[in-house]
Amino acid sequence: MMYKYMNKTNVKRFFSILLIFCIFVSYSSFIFASDDSLYVWSSNANTLNIVNHTTDSSNTTNVTNIEEDSSLLTNAISEVTDDNSLNLESASAILIEQSSGRILYAHNIHEQLRPASVTKIMSILLIMEALDTGKITLTDEVPCSENAASMGGSQIWLDTTETLTVDEMLKAICVNSANDCVVAMAEYTAGSEEAFVQMMNDKAYELGMSDTTFKNCHGLDEDSHVSSSYDIAIMSRELLNKYPEITNYTTIWMDTLRDGETRAF
Repeated sequence: MMYKYMNKTNVKRFFSILLIFCIFVSYSSFIFASDDSLYVWSSNANTLNIVNHTTDSSNTTNVTNIEEDSSLLTNAISEVTDDNSLNLESASAILIEQSSGRILYAHNIHEQLRPASVTKIMSILLIMEALDTGKITLTDEVPCSENAASMGGSQIWLDTTETLTVDEMLKAICVNSANDCVVAMAEYTAGSEEAFVQMMNDKAYELGMSDTTFKNCHGLDEDSHVSSSYDIAIMSRELLNKYPEITNYTTIWMDTLRDGETRAF
């Protein structure tokens, strides 16, 4: 009788349900495994605590009673034993919880590496601060200098005959990682790229990013232009917490500039 109802549709449904069940069991085993650890920042001890994933009520209390602090990452002292439990191939990694600043995973978090275009997180943070203080507006027309137009790497091929609004520049920087646009914005905001880079380093110092030295605003490789995953977490959290509207740009799925016209290069 059972065979009678096992047509193709029912067979597909049966195996779909079975697959979902297997995924759930596997995921549950990972989450509740007693030998897994969660790295949590404790503002009371000024260290990173290791909290075991168990159902023991005392461990749950340790997590929920941690004092919340908006600057948990700023002066954190990493005392986590780096065993790379996730077997990551990357040289460095960090996972934090945005609102509380709790560090959930840490692997070589203070190793100084070349940040490449992740550099633009700091550039965007300073642009958002300039918008917040009224120094610039989204409708300002931003010119393109010879210096900005000469940038290599990812770009939208600005030339010195055109201007884009701050809104359009932000879109190009966030979506296309446009080196030419970020340099144009640096010059417009601070007067020169060099002055803007100094602002970047001043902000890094203010945020406690002790592993970081900026040499440019775009991230193209340059001697001594370095940061760490820990410092990147600090500035990323600062940007998202202070200016959540930046996600209006970073979540763009598809859009155009210059009325959709293609720019030859």
